[in-house]
Amino acid sequence: MTVWEIAGEALVLLGLVVLTIGVLGMLRMPDVYGQAHAASKGGVVGLVLLLAATLTLGDWAMTARAVLIGAVLLVTMPVASHVVLRAAAARGEPMADPDTVDE
Repeated sequence: MTVWEIAGEALVLLGLVVLTIGVLGMLRMPDVYGQAHAASKGGVVGLVLLLAATLTLGDWAMTARAVLIGAVLLVTMPVASHVVLRAAAARGEPMADPDTVDE
């Protein structure tokens, strides 16, 4: 195994761990605002790590496609999160009270 293969596998593994933590954050957060924050941050960071893993493959056509897909997702994921949270705020969705949230 070369250093590039090990680095690629490490980046994929780290990206999957970050995405999993984002999912667990969605389950743990008490309100829609925290859940959207966990989903968008975990998704963006996990995506960047997975994109970095494609750089280690050496196939530049696949890397170019992955970068284009990633660029679209990096723009749309935060915007979609913002739109969902604006809709929740417009609907009057309350934020969780820190005093009543379980530790």
